[in-house]
Order: sequence, then structure tokens, then C-alpha cells
Amino acid sequence: MDVLERSHLKIIQEVAREGSLTAAALRLNLTQPALSHAVRRVENQLGVKVWRREGRSLVLTQAGEWLLSLANRLLPQFELAENRLEQFGNGERGTLRIGMECHPCYQWLLKVVSPYLDRWPKVDVDVRQKFQFGGMGALFSNEIDLLVTPDPLYKPGLKFTPVFDYELVLVVGGKHPLRNAKFAVPEQLSGETLITYPVPSERLDIYTQFLQPAGIAPRQQKQIETTDIMLVMVAHGRGVAALPRWLVDEYAGRFDLHPVKLGKNGIAKQIFLGQRETDEDIQYLHDFIEFAASPSQEI
Repeated sequence: MDVLERSHLKIIQEVAREGSLTAAALRLNLTQPALSHAVRRVENQLGVKVWRREGRSLVLTQAGEWLLSLANRLLPQFELAENRLEQFGNGERGTLRIGMECHPCYQWLLKVVSPYLDRWPKVDVDVRQKFQFGGMGALFSNEIDLLVTPDPLYKPGLKFTPVFDYELVLVVGGKHPLRNAKFAVPEQLSGETLITYPVPSERLDIYTQFLQPAGIAPRQQKQIETTDIMLVMVAHGRGVAALPRWLVDEYAGRFDLHPVKLGKNGIAKQIFLGQRETDEDIQYLHDFIEFAASPSQEI
């Protein structure tokens, strides 16, 4: 048996996709006799029957079905590799993949992405939400290029750049007893419903930096994925939340919300952009970090 070639997989994929040699020949820029010859050559070279005839149709054998599955997996990877190599040759790579570990940071990200795309017209931006809470692994495995996170893990091979500071505050509705308080203490949350994003409590600062050190737990925790719904619930007295002050200020015109300092000294946080050290010389990535960290992008 000869070596399996990319052209073999392409022929198998196109014949299966089009259902006839005539249509497949058009897709492959071949004449029908030339494709018929190529089909026979594929089977001869591989030493296995790939198709069987049923009337005028070619139907894949069991070996052919397996090869089709292989073609559907490998051919897109070949195309991706060729596209990437072309982009490298042109001094660009095409897509900046950003993973999010910060639910409320999308509003900030929009303010950065829009002018960035104007500066880099040949670079696309793809935001990966599925890496919200496993972003470090995605960064190491090259599934994303940048990680937006409030909790950097300094490991060899990674670099984190702070891009803006913010204060985490308690958010209460207009009728809540704490709405005019100078600050809240942990004990005041023991009877509250705490509304959070769907994140383990060990990754929530309201727990790790405020409640747990005091040995306090809320009466109930309710998880909500969307910021808008979370704040509607808070405004209607269905619970309290802990969010960045800048985000509460943005929504204050839409909902009756009041930010309250968490503890006498408050909770100061930063948002970081994480990257692989090996990517530091990629100009469009470096430019995004530099632009995101500039004073003009502060919230």
C-alpha cells in the first residue's frame, strides 16, 4: 500500500459530499473521466475498496466511511495550517483569540476592541466564553492568545500585564437598608441572598476576601449568568451582588442601584491580560495589550 495522501482524502470527501462523480468533478476542477480514473487510482494506491456501486451511485465501504471521517478531521487542519503560514508570511496571523475569566469585563472589552480593529484591519478578534473559568489551561495549550482575568496565576512561560484598576463593591437596590451606608461589614450579609455569576465560591472575591475571613456565609446564593438580569433582580430587592464600581455606575441610569464599600477599606482589584512569553514578539498582540493598558481605555 502506498502512502495516504491529502489528495486521496479530498477526492473521498468531495465524492461523498456531492453524491455523484459529475458534481464532484466540477468541485475538483476535473473532467468526469479524469475523476473516475482518480477514484480507481485511490483504491489501487491504498490497496482497499473505498466505494461500491449501487446503480449509478458510489457508496462508501466501511473503509471508505472511516477515511471520510479522517478527511473531515484532517482537511480543515491542512487549510488552517496553510492559512496561518500565509499570514505569517504577510506579517500577521489573522485572529486574536481572547479568553474571558471576567464576566463583567465585556463592556470594557468592547471599548478596546472597536478602535483596535480600526488599527489592525487584517486582524480579527474572537472572544472565547467557554474558557471563562479554565482559561489558564487554554492559554498553555495555545487555544487562546490572551486571557482577561482578575486573578493571574504566575507560572513559568506566562506573563501578566495589569490593564486597569477597579473597586469591588456591594450592590443593593433602592429600598435596601444598606443603600446609604458608608460601608458594609460581613455580618450584614448573613441574612441576604447573594446573587453571583455561576462561579465556584473559592473564585469569588466576595467570599475569599470578605465573608470567609469573618466566618460568615450568606443566607442563600443564587447564580445568574447575565449581568442585566442580575442587576434587575438586585434593583427589585431579590438579593445583593458584588460587582465592580464602574459597572454599577454604568447601569445606575437604567436601574435603581446603590454601590456600598465592602469593609471600611474596600476591596481593590485589577484586571490583567495574560499571554505566553513566547508570543511577546507578535506585534498585533503586543499592540492590543499596550492599547488596553493606555489611560484612554480606563473605565
